[in-house]
Amino acid sequence: MSTYSPPNQSDNPYIPFGDQRSAPFYNKDILSVLQFTRADLDYIFGVAHEMREMVTRVGTFDLLKGKILANLFYEPSTRTSSSFTSAMERLGGSVIPINEVHYSSVSKGESLPDTVRTLECYVDVIVLRHPEVGASALAAKYARKPVINAGDGVEEHPTQALLDLFTIVEELGKVDGLSVTMLGDLKYGRTVHSLARLLTLFDVNLKFVSPEILRMPPEIISELDQKGIPQSEHFSLEPVISETDVLYVTRVQKERFEDLSAYESVRDAFVITLQTLNKTKERMIIMHPLPRVGEISMEVDDDPRAAYFRQMEYGLYVRMALLAMVLGKA
Repeated sequence: MSTYSPPNQSDNPYIPFGDQRSAPFYNKDILSVLQFTRADLDYIFGVAHEMREMVTRVGTFDLLKGKILANLFYEPSTRTSSSFTSAMERLGGSVIPINEVHYSSVSKGESLPDTVRTLECYVDVIVLRHPEVGASALAAKYARKPVINAGDGVEEHPTQALLDLFTIVEELGKVDGLSVTMLGDLKYGRTVHSLARLLTLFDVNLKFVSPEILRMPPEIISELDQKGIPQSEHFSLEPVISETDVLYVTRVQKERFEDLSAYESVRDAFVITLQTLNKTKERMIIMHPLPRVGEISMEVDDDPRAAYFRQMEYGLYVRMALLAMVLGKA
């Protein structure tokens, strides 16, 4: 259940399936959660809700027929890449998948600006994942077509944060007043960085649980302090689990470690099991951006509080909404 009720068509502030090139986000880049206001989130989630209804009723439709998306991924991806592909195809558009960039012109020394300027000759929107912080902003600087950040380095993953927030709204019916606990790799996890920043728009209490070497970066702690967000750091889940409304679990990212022994020392620092759930509220949710590598036991999957696979589905509707919005159809 969400916090809004879709308005009557007569006073609807947006037309979900019409051409609205003067609407918010038309031809705009989606680069950072810092670009959004609460009003923006209401708009995005309203469109996402409509997309969910349409997929349930008819599956696919021709809203973006004739439009083409380039999935430009410099890092491996299963969920984000396939989510954007499904979103575009359910809207009637087409996708050029570029998932092995190191086999392309980049291996010949082509710069990122040249790559995006070439691709925009063929497509209407570019979804970019890149290992370097700031890559999406650089691409947007040179591109004439909209660029959507699908994760750059360890810094931001804005569409993931949007789908995470949409999950909370749909599952719990509100955001204000919730206690959100982020668990695991908080140093390198761009999903928790983006979500923490997005949550500063709400009245929430944030708790960070991680090994010492994977603590939330000081600059994000400082940002949250400046926004007046109550937050605390812990090295054990025990003190906070019983008061948690949203438990956001992340994997320890082996690929971010230069020292393999350091990874091995923290990889199994936290594991969520059925015993863990005995200490939680009856009405709370467990989230995870996936993939998981052992930090949530599979026996937890059947518990109604396990929302991580529903979270993936919510991501489809949010990305459908974003594509329709930046291409002037929502």
